[in-house]
Amino acid sequence: MVSTPSTPDIDASLTLLFRVGATTYGCALSEAREIIALRPMTRLPGSPRSVRGLINMRGTIVTVLDLGVRLDDEQTPLRDGSILLVRHHERVVGLVVSEVLDVRPLEDDGDASGAGAGPSRGIVRRVAATEDGAVVVLDLEMLISQVLLV
Repeated sequence: MVSTPSTPDIDASLTLLFRVGATTYGCALSEAREIIALRPMTRLPGSPRSVRGLINMRGTIVTVLDLGVRLDDEQTPLRDGSILLVRHHERVVGLVVSEVLDVRPLEDDGDASGAGAGPSRGIVRRVAATEDGAVVVLDLEMLISQVLLV
């Protein structure tokens, strides 16, 4: 298990913004545990393309998903970026993103629950507006559950 400092003072309205390809996404800051540099991983034979592989994180084996491939199956796996570590039930899961951008509160631009079709169905919580454009806020719990079937 990856140890993280207790953060009871995190404002629940803060959103972690990150980029995958040309699109800006977000998740609740409270869902993020740690951000690490992209590193080599061990590929799992027979796993879906979006499962990038396994890494050893301080003695804990972490499954890493390529968020770009998960959101668009025709996209090539990311070769440069970061791994966003999140807690999913009793395990830690990594999500490969192009770049981590910012932490900020977001205004709600509308509910998008259940929006999408195909592999992105049901993983969008909402869409929010920033001065830089739209941000798609993801439901990481649903996204990870769909891939790992947990």
